[in-house]
Amino acid sequence: MIEIQGLRKSFKTRGGEIRAVDGVSFEARDGEITGLLGPNGAGKTTTLRMLYTLMVPDEGRVLVDGLDPVVQPDEVRRRLGVLPDARGIYKRLTARENIAYFGRLHGIDEAEIRARTDRLSAALGMQDCIDRRTEGFSQGQRTKTAIARALVHDPRNVLLDEPTNGLDVMTTRALRRFLAELKAEGRCVLLSSHIMQEVAALCDRIVVIAHGRVVAQGTADELRAQTGRASLEDAFVQVIGSEEGLFA
Repeated sequence: MIEIQGLRKSFKTRGGEIRAVDGVSFEARDGEITGLLGPNGAGKTTTLRMLYTLMVPDEGRVLVDGLDPVVQPDEVRRRLGVLPDARGIYKRLTARENIAYFGRLHGIDEAEIRARTDRLSAALGMQDCIDRRTEGFSQGQRTKTAIARALVHDPRNVLLDEPTNGLDVMTTRALRRFLAELKAEGRCVLLSSHIMQEVAALCDRIVVIAHGRVVAQGTADELRAQTGRASLEDAFVQVIGSEEGLFA
């Protein structure tokens, strides 16, 4: 389970200070897929980076299974599987070697790495590329490799930043099935997206962020009820104040 409590983060620029995240609070529960929805620049990625120890919040607190990333960063990293906004796979290695490298970083023995790699490869439909060098991979193949690499240590909490960016329809459908399997296993899945349709199709609960703040949260039905709108699209437009993010 992931809990976010009053997070704030600002950055200094030549034009002055910019508050990227301004009092964000929400929770992502085990056995559910929680969607962090908002237009580009809303503060989603900054929020996730504070969650997975890449940034320290100016104010507020993150808890991952009750652990604070600022106080216990190593233990939190062991409990998180992260697909960051920058995928960053090693092009000279095969997909299998990329995954194995991260398994070794987590201290997993070679036999278990092989077994977990085979399971992830099958679940993600990677059998045709698992032993190929990743140089020249399609966007979908790179994303699958990065997801498998993020999950090789069997984390209970999974963070995905814009997981379907650049993916074709069939790869997106396969990824959705895989995320449903993670949910069925009781894992906590938190994904960010700027595409309303994607979040609506995947998520049990939706947290809408705009201008660094949470402007609405709940199930799709709850968001419609809160805004008095019949469609989720109309509810989204109302709470963020524009139609940005409705379309890929």
